[in-house]
Amino acid sequence: MNVFSRRAILQSIQDTGKVWDMIIIGGGATGLGTAVDAASRGLSVLLLEQADFAKGTSSRATKLVHGGVRYLAQGDIGLVREALHERGLLLKNAPHLVKNESFIIPNYSWFDGIFYTIGLTIYDLLAGKLGFGRARHISKKETIQRLPGIEDKGLHGGVVYHDGQFDDSRLAVNLAQTALEQGASVLNYVKVTGLIKDSGNKVVGVKAIDAETGLTYQLKTKTVINATGVFVDDVLKMDMPDKKPLVRPSQGVHLVLNKEFMPGEDAIMIPKTEDGRVLFVVPWYNKLLVGTTDTPIDLHSLEPVALDTEIEFILRTAAKYLKKIPTHEDVLSVFAGLRPLAAPQDESSKTKEISRSHKLIVSKSGLITITGGKWTTYRKMGQDTVDKAIEVGKLPNKACITASLPIHGSKPNPDRSNHLYVYGANIPGVLALINENNDWQNRVHPDDEYTKGEVIWAVRNEMARTVEDVLARRTRVLFLNARLAVAMAPEVARLMAAELNKDAAWQTEQIAAFNKVAGNYILA
Repeated sequence: MNVFSRRAILQSIQDTGKVWDMIIIGGGATGLGTAVDAASRGLSVLLLEQADFAKGTSSRATKLVHGGVRYLAQGDIGLVREALHERGLLLKNAPHLVKNESFIIPNYSWFDGIFYTIGLTIYDLLAGKLGFGRARHISKKETIQRLPGIEDKGLHGGVVYHDGQFDDSRLAVNLAQTALEQGASVLNYVKVTGLIKDSGNKVVGVKAIDAETGLTYQLKTKTVINATGVFVDDVLKMDMPDKKPLVRPSQGVHLVLNKEFMPGEDAIMIPKTEDGRVLFVVPWYNKLLVGTTDTPIDLHSLEPVALDTEIEFILRTAAKYLKKIPTHEDVLSVFAGLRPLAAPQDESSKTKEISRSHKLIVSKSGLITITGGKWTTYRKMGQDTVDKAIEVGKLPNKACITASLPIHGSKPNPDRSNHLYVYGANIPGVLALINENNDWQNRVHPDDEYTKGEVIWAVRNEMARTVEDVLARRTRVLFLNARLAVAMAPEVARLMAAELNKDAAWQTEQIAAFNKVAGNYILA
């Protein structure tokens, strides 16, 4: 039996008498990390995600596994130390997706060189044995050599330091697979619509609906985890309709450019922009990722849209540091993500001042809510959440083992010159599937390296249900080149329809839905 088959997983929730140890609402980094932790401790776990895994914030990060240099500048030593420790564990447990990346801070004043060398030496010391490499000052000549395309007028030198880089939504898919292998039931496209309470007003279950079939479920459980990111208030309102908002969304936007703007292997970190944030220019899948912004937003949605002011800010800031000035025409894709930051309780509306450390809240009903945090610390968030659930739900108390648990696909020293490297230990399986059918060996589109067989693999083994799942999150085409993704959509729909036994109307619907989403990623 294929443990990743949706039909098999749906079977596990048919028994209405079953009482789960834990039901997790939300299939982003936090929810998936919690599911892996709980299942690996032997608890019975069900995770329900209203859309696709990592559909929201968890697929829209700056692709960094990092301690957070700016949190060090804010004096949040505890958060930085914890994140650096987790960064080291992630490189060990998912080496097929996480890599050691060198970052250079270009110095345009002699004082910057001293200041950042000292600061980043402290950053390295906080990482202890799990460090990625020592920070050091480099000359103007070496800076220009390593950052071809950098603005050299007034340049004094640079400071090199090391951090991690990864593929966020691929890691999410691998975490879902890990959770399933550990015995959890994990479902995308099943939306929780309400909480079930007993006569004492304690949460004892959830109501849910399968978005594909319209079937509704009433599911019993000892604990419910609200791990819904920017949607946490929606679930809290199911518990207490008059609850004051706990989070305030803040939007971060990224632009993707061709590598020609900075052809080297090193990334740039710009420590001080006009809005007080840091800006990164990071090589990612042979493109350049430039971001991010920090814009308080009043409404949350699954498809946030970049504001013109944010796009202008990134282009304007990048233009100060790159010799070749990027314009709107050069942007291959633009994407926006929402950070769930704690809603300010006073008059202050500044989101960047709010710490990114995570918080656990237990409601009177027993509902457990986890908020804050970031991708790098997802594992620790999962551990803390399960510890709390064991206490609240009086569950069997077993020690956490995720610090040394390899994530599905884990394979050291991947060959990054072959695009299949992201599948890690699954590469032989992917190749065997591609070779099953002559057509599957062909590319989906001549301008892209993805094969048709990878679309089939995503459906069979990675729980992809829509064209968007494949082009946005199983492969990253939408994020890397949105127009190319639109060109690939009809063929992806055709392949998926044959595999999922869908008709021509489904294909037409899927293409239209994907094109609508992709429109937000294309700059007019």
